[in-house]
Amino acid sequence: MSEHGACLQTYNQELVKCLEELKSKRQELVELIKKEESEQAILEKNMSVLQEKLNTVHNKLKYHRQLCDDYNKTIQETESGFKKILESSQTLLNLAQHQYNKLKNNA
Repeated sequence: MSEHGACLQTYNQELVKCLEELKSKRQELVELIKKEESEQAILEKNMSVLQEKLNTVHNKLKYHRQLCDDYNKTIQETESGFKKILESSQTLLNLAQHQYNKLKNNA
């Protein structure tokens, strides 16, 4: 019987040793999980900040593109109007020169 007791005690010691190793590995994993959760929280916060900055830049870019389009439209309309003024001025000059030549020849 004492042989069975010694065997049982050896098994018991091995079982305790195995349980201690399992608990140690679990504790290492718990610490690793905490570290990774902390890193994840930091990354999520950074992503949130970057998303806000991206939204701000997107809105500014949209506004500036619209403003640029407005400038282009104004420039195009102004150049078109200026071209009409030049054409009218040329027509008026031609008319004035024609009338001057007509009057000059009649004099």
